[in-house]
Amino acid sequence: METFRLAVCCAALLTSLAAPAQSLHFTTESSAPSAFMQDGKLTGYATDKLREALRRAGLQADFELLPWVDAIGRARAQTDTCVYPTTRTPERERQFRWVGPIAHTDWWLYGVANRDYRVATLRDARALRIGAYTGDVRGEFLKSRGFLVDFAADDAVNPKRLVTNRIDLWVTSPMAAQAYLEQVGLTDEVQPILKFNSALLYLACHPKTPARALEKLDAALDAMERDGFSHRIEDAYGIEPRRRPAR
Repeated sequence: METFRLAVCCAALLTSLAAPAQSLHFTTESSAPSAFMQDGKLTGYATDKLREALRRAGLQADFELLPWVDAIGRARAQTDTCVYPTTRTPERERQFRWVGPIAHTDWWLYGVANRDYRVATLRDARALRIGAYTGDVRGEFLKSRGFLVDFAADDAVNPKRLVTNRIDLWVTSPMAAQAYLEQVGLTDEVQPILKFNSALLYLACHPKTPARALEKLDAALDAMERDGFSHRIEDAYGIEPRRRPAR
C-alpha cells in the first residue's frame, strides 16, 4: 500500500512538473516602432517588452500580426488572446482585462507642408476632413466629438490621400507618421500641425483570460521598469521613455 501511495504521489509530481506553462496568444498591427516585421520576425519596442515580461513571468505566448480591426476583434472574441498596444478608453474598459501600460503615444494632426491651416486648437480643425483608419481610437475620438473623419482601411494610405487633397489632415502619432512617410517618400511634403492628446498604451486581454497569469505579466513589467530594462529597450528604438504611473 505504501508503495502504491508513493507511486501515485510521484506520478502526480511528474504530471505537475510536466504541465506546460500558461500559453497566450498576442495580436498586434504593424505600427513601427512598437510592432513591425523585420527580417521575417515580429519586433518593436512594445513587442520586445512583452517577450521579456513573458520570460520573467514563466509564461508562453505566440504573436500574430493582423490588420487592427482583426487584431482587436480576436482579443474580444477568443479566450487567452490579448491585443497590443491598445489605448484604454471608457468604452473598452469592461471589454478586456488590462496589463501595463507598455507604451505611450502622442496624438497629432498632420498636414501638407505648404498649406496654411490656421489650426491653433483642435476646434479650429472642425470644418476640415480628417483622415484616420478603421478601428483607430484617434479617429473614433474625433468622430464622437463631431469632427468630419474619413476612415481608410489601412493607415498606410493616408499620407498619399493627404498630399492629393482627398483629406485635409491626418490624425496619427509621430512615430507612425515617420515610418509611413519614409516608406512612401513624403517626409518633406507632410508636417505636424497640432498635438492634441497623449495616451498610455496597454495589453488588452479577453476577460476570461486567467487573472493569475496576467498578474504575473503585470508584475514582470513593473520589475522591468524598476531595474531599467524597459528604459534600455526604449532607448534602443530611439523612444523617449515615460515611466509607468504609480498605483
